[in-house]
Amino acid sequence: MKLLGVLRHCSNLSRSKAVMCATGGVQRELIGFERGFSSYSEDSEMEEFLDYLDRLKNYEKAGVPKGAGTDSSDGFDLGRMNRLMERLGNPHSSFKAVHIAGTKGKGSTAAFLSNILREGGYSVGCYTSPHLWTIRERMSLGREGDLVPAKKLNDLFHRIKHIFDQSIELENGSISHFEVLTAMAFALFAQEKVDIAVVEAGLGGARDATNVFSSLGLATSVITTIGEEHLAALGGSIESIAIAKSGIIKHGRPLVLGGPFIPYIERILRDKASSMSSPVVSASDAGNRSTMGGIGRDKGKPYQLCDIVIHIKKDLQLFVELFDVKLCMLGHHQLQNAVTATCTALCLRGQGWNLSDESIHAGLERTYLLGRSQFLTSEESEAVGLPGLTILLDGAIQPEVVVTTEVTIAGAGSRTTSASLLKGAWIQASMELGTGFVDIGSGDYGKYLEDQTDCSVRSLKHEPVLAVVNSVEDSMKTANMILGMRAGNQSGVIVVTGSLHAVSSILSSLHR
Repeated sequence: MKLLGVLRHCSNLSRSKAVMCATGGVQRELIGFERGFSSYSEDSEMEEFLDYLDRLKNYEKAGVPKGAGTDSSDGFDLGRMNRLMERLGNPHSSFKAVHIAGTKGKGSTAAFLSNILREGGYSVGCYTSPHLWTIRERMSLGREGDLVPAKKLNDLFHRIKHIFDQSIELENGSISHFEVLTAMAFALFAQEKVDIAVVEAGLGGARDATNVFSSLGLATSVITTIGEEHLAALGGSIESIAIAKSGIIKHGRPLVLGGPFIPYIERILRDKASSMSSPVVSASDAGNRSTMGGIGRDKGKPYQLCDIVIHIKKDLQLFVELFDVKLCMLGHHQLQNAVTATCTALCLRGQGWNLSDESIHAGLERTYLLGRSQFLTSEESEAVGLPGLTILLDGAIQPEVVVTTEVTIAGAGSRTTSASLLKGAWIQASMELGTGFVDIGSGDYGKYLEDQTDCSVRSLKHEPVLAVVNSVEDSMKTANMILGMRAGNQSGVIVVTGSLHAVSSILSSLHR
């Protein structure tokens, strides 16, 4: 558990870090990825749209300015986004929306809720960010949750491009990549006449480009967690982050809290909700019970068997009992996200949405996302050059081998933490927490390990080995080599974690 503390200690680094671990456990969700590697041939159909976006200011690439996500003079100009939506005819006013903010868990909660609504028979538009391979992953449509077809997105772009051009001119060129993309998503959902949209906030809440919904258009707001990510952009303290996230709360509309939260942070959120006359539902309410049972497999995919019981009496009265739910999204954090989505679904049911217990159960079981607790198949492990090895794309605790590396991302060095800096952060955190490690430097590990006797390697079996390797693929092979020398014939687990850029590089290699 001390090593889990090291991971947490290092987690304040840039989202574009990539850590390669061989370990026996997983608990950490991955976020922080952009355009990535596109294996979708359809994307060539919208090349002009992608080029248009690339010419705009992209804060996902360049990094977010200090104070940009706060409701202050330094914050993003939400008025600019409102003016853009007005020029488009306010498409977001044609459907109801669930707006989700939070430090972690937004994308998974959005996926759970979207599938619950689809199982209820509704046409759903889901907007999330960022993505693994193609920008179309950010927008899913209809009752099946298919990615928006490239042709449909391209046709829409050409139909409203003149409005974007006009807005860019009127706003002195300040319209951003995310603002155009968000406007496209809302215009698409209006065009396709979705029944409801599930919208993930980009940064913060108060000044986020997605925060254009009025009380009339918002069904429910959701805040999943509050942590110290994007600290400078959101005001410099965890309190300022909570205030920024609370900006999505609208007058009279229910607020669902995921959590659990630090008490004084939850008080900030509840006070804001009270000032807006918004009833509050907590997924961490004392009346709720969520438990994890065993792990099984269904059609080759692992799942965790869970029970979810919601019994809330305060503000809103919500009740459901769901037993033997097979969650394909693994880990306690994903169970908490599932509980948050369930509470949100019950809020919607209280507003008249036809969501049966069966729909909620089926929607939770239906949800699966690439790069979240994803075990590669034996064929995929063989394709990346590690036949017979268990490879997990997700987070890690209690690692035996930590290999830091780097991946190519949009924005290049502006958002990349170097492998050597990551290694330094790990060393510092280990020293502060009193955990041991063995630093074997960087370079040709094959030769290094060949020079070590079995005795010298195995004598270090209680200390994590720390190394630096140039590529993700070579990192996996290095970790496997070290594990093999330590454990003999016993099989290990390779975990790819730290950024979905790293996950994307592995997945893309399977399609080359």
